[in-house]
Amino acid sequence: MTAHYDEAEVLREVSLTVGAGEVVTLVGRNGAGKTTLLRCVMGLHRRTTGTIRLAGRDLGAVPPHRRARRGLGYVPDDRGIYAGLSVEENLTLPPSKADSAWPLARVYEEFPALAERRRSAGGKLSGGEQQMLALARVLRTGAGVLLCDEPTEGLAPIVVERIGEILREAKRHGTAVLLVEQNLRFATTVADRHYLLDRGRIAESLANDDVREREHELLDYLGL
Repeated sequence: MTAHYDEAEVLREVSLTVGAGEVVTLVGRNGAGKTTLLRCVMGLHRRTTGTIRLAGRDLGAVPPHRRARRGLGYVPDDRGIYAGLSVEENLTLPPSKADSAWPLARVYEEFPALAERRRSAGGKLSGGEQQMLALARVLRTGAGVLLCDEPTEGLAPIVVERIGEILREAKRHGTAVLLVEQNLRFATTVADRHYLLDRGRIAESLANDDVREREHELLDYLGL
């Protein structure tokens, strides 16, 4: 897949796969094209060339809302919370059609902080609470594929740990996760493998052991 912003080529012949019950991480410097890749998969940014398939079906002409109905769930880096709606309204607004959709009771059981703030406006939540709400909202739809953009950025360790638990649980139930993540140590606790994106290209495919062995090298490369 190739994608541009105006005349600038942002993604260059990117090819990757994510299987059911698998978490795959995209790692790369700022500006490497990670967010653009997620947006292309979701249909929010037009690819120039290439094919995007979900369960073998070409998504080429399918608009974003229909991709969501087919099982794609997107958690953007800005979380996409409706600031003026309550937590419960944010959770119940998207349709829940798949058998794998989380009922509201389960959301509140897994995210007790959201249960306590169910009547609060989304804009009044802390950053960690907003991230949990963004993730819970996608799980409510029963999405079979999660596209998560920097879900742990700037969050307290206890919230990061909880997000890891939820992603591992989703994986156990067969959900595929494509995760943009700069926190390498967190990534190795949830992911099965990793793609290193460099200037719009897939530079390497890495196993967890590779990341652990080369942690200092990778952190220097990422500027972290």
